[in-house]
Amino acid sequence: MQWRSLLLGLLLLRLGLQALLALLPALAPGLCLRRRPPFPFPFPPRAPAPGRALWVPAALPGGEGAGGGGGEDEYEARYGRAFPPQLRARLRDAARRMFAFGYDSYMRHAFPSDELDPLHCCGRGPDRDDPTNLNINDVLGNYSLTLIDALDTLAVMGNSSEFQKAVKLVIDTVSFDKDSTVQVFEATIRVLGSLLSAHIIITDTKQPFGDMTIKDYDNELLHMAHDLAVRLLPAFENTKTGIPYPRVNLKRGVPPDSNNETCTAGAGSLLVEFGILSRLLGDSTFEWVARRAVKALWSLRSNNTGLLGNVVNIQTGHWVGKQSGLGAGSDSFYEYLLKSYILFGEQEDLEMFNDAYRNIQNHLRRGREACNEGEGDPPLYVNVNMFTGQLMNTWIDSLQAFFPGLQVLIGDVEDAICLHAFYYAIWKRYGALPERYNWQLQAPDVPFYPLRPELVESTYLLYQATKNPFYLHVGMDILHSLENYTKAKCGYATLHHVVEKTKEDRMESFFLSETCKYLYLLFDEDNPVHKSGNKYMFTTEGHIVSVDERFRNSLWQDILPGEDDRAEKVKPNELKAVNFSSNCNRVPDERRYLLPLKSNYMRQIDRMVGLI
Repeated sequence: MQWRSLLLGLLLLRLGLQALLALLPALAPGLCLRRRPPFPFPFPPRAPAPGRALWVPAALPGGEGAGGGGGEDEYEARYGRAFPPQLRARLRDAARRMFAFGYDSYMRHAFPSDELDPLHCCGRGPDRDDPTNLNINDVLGNYSLTLIDALDTLAVMGNSSEFQKAVKLVIDTVSFDKDSTVQVFEATIRVLGSLLSAHIIITDTKQPFGDMTIKDYDNELLHMAHDLAVRLLPAFENTKTGIPYPRVNLKRGVPPDSNNETCTAGAGSLLVEFGILSRLLGDSTFEWVARRAVKALWSLRSNNTGLLGNVVNIQTGHWVGKQSGLGAGSDSFYEYLLKSYILFGEQEDLEMFNDAYRNIQNHLRRGREACNEGEGDPPLYVNVNMFTGQLMNTWIDSLQAFFPGLQVLIGDVEDAICLHAFYYAIWKRYGALPERYNWQLQAPDVPFYPLRPELVESTYLLYQATKNPFYLHVGMDILHSLENYTKAKCGYATLHHVVEKTKEDRMESFFLSETCKYLYLLFDEDNPVHKSGNKYMFTTEGHIVSVDERFRNSLWQDILPGEDDRAEKVKPNELKAVNFSSNCNRVPDERRYLLPLKSNYMRQIDRMVGLI
C-alpha cells in the first residue's frame, strides 16, 4: 500500500504545480515563461488529402524556437553554439583517417581488383558466373575501379606521394581492353571523370594542392580517358533517338541482346565528362553525342507538365517509366544541365535547367511556400506521374539528398535548408539513410545504405554557402555514425539494414571518391579548394574540375546539334538561374550563426519522420 500512497502524493503534487503555473501569468504578467511541449508521441501519418498536404503538421509555426520565446531550447543548445577550431581540426583528421583506412585496406587486400570486400578482406571484380548480376557488373569492369576513383581525393587531402604512386600504378597496370560489359553511365562518371580530374590536377601550373606533378608525364591519363571513351561510343550508334544504349562491352561494343530501355539519368548525365574530354582533345565527337542525347531526352518531356519520366525506350522514345522525381533514374540529369552550363557556359544548358527547375517546383514540390516562414508542412519533393503531376507513391530515395546541394549552386539556399533538414532527420533516426524511405509510413521501404555521399555533399555545400556551424554538427554526426555502424575489419561496409545495423560485404568506390572527400572538405577550412583562388566544380561522382576559360572555348559551335548561332557565351561569374521561393540574399545576416532552420520547424520535421 505504501507505493500507492506515494503515487497518489506525486499525482497531487503535479496537479498543484500545474495549477500554480496556470496562475503565474495572471500574477506576474511581465514574466516570460516557455512551455515544454507535451510528451512527444509520434503522430500517425494519414493518406494525403486532395491538394498539396502530405502529412498532419507536427508543430504549428510560432512555437518554441520561433524567435519570440524565452530561453534556449534543445535545438539551440545542441546546434546553435560556436564550433571550436580544435574540434574541427580533430574531425578533419578523423575524416582523413577514415579515407586512409579504406584506401589502405583496398590496396593491401583488394588491388588490382575493382572493389574491396571489407568483411572478408579480399577483392571483388565482375561476376563472370552470372552476367545478369547488374548490381555488380554494371560497375565493375576489371580495371582497378577503386584506385582510379580515389585519385583526386588523394590530391585534395594533400597526399602528393601517394597520389603520384597511384597515378603511376594506373598508368602501368590498368587497361580497358577487357571483355567486360559495363554501364556507360558508371564507367563515365567513376572512371572517365576521375582520369580527367587527375590529369587536370597534374597539369595545373599553379599546383594548389602541393606538388602533384608526375615526372616525365606525357598526358597518359588523358590518353587513357580517350581510349575508354572511344570504347563507350558504340552505345550511341544504331539508336533511332540518339539516346545511348545503357551498356557496352569494352572489347566488342553493344551486346547483341542489349536492353533498349535506359534511365534518364544514365543517358543524360554524360555531358560534363564527355565535354571536358572533347575540349581537352579538340575533338567534338564526344561532346556531340552526349549533347545529342540530352536534347533527345529533353524533346520527350510532357507537353502538359514539362516533366520527364525515369525510363525510356531508346528506339521508340516511348516512356516505359512514367515516374518523375529527383532520385534514382532522374537525379544527375538535372544536376548536369546546370553543371554543364557552369563549366562550358552554353546558354541553352541554363535555359533547359531553368525550365526543368520551374516544372519541378510546380509539380513535385509540396508543403509551405517558404522554408522558414508561415504555416503548413515543410517543403518536400515527391514522385509524380510525368503526364499528370499526380502523386505516384509515398517514398523518396537517398539519392534525392543531392538536391539541396544543387539548389545551393543556383542560390535557392532557403529551400535547400528545409529539404536538407528532412534528410538529416532521417539520418538522426537511423544513423544512416535507407535507400528508400516511406514518409507516410515513417519507415524504410528499402533498408540498406551503401555508404552514399549525397547528404554529406549537400551538408558541405550548405556550409560553404551559409558558414553556419549547424552543418559542422551535422557532419560530425555523420562521421560518428559511419565509424560506429559501418567500420569493418578491413574498411567500411554497406549497411544491409539501417535499423538492425547488419552489414554487407561491399565498399563501393564512391565512399572514397565522394563520402570521405566531402567530409574532409567540410572540416578543412584552409584547403586549397577554398583558399587557392581557383574556381572548382565537383562532378556527380565528386571529382574536382577547375572552372576556367579553356573549357569555355570550342571550335565546333557550328556542328553541335541544334546550336543557335545567336546564343551568347556566358562568363563564369554570370550565372543567373531562376530562383523561386528564395535566394542567397534572403538568409539574413543575423541568422548566419543561429540555426539555419527555426527550431519549431526542426521539431516539426523530426516528428514527421518519427524521430520524436
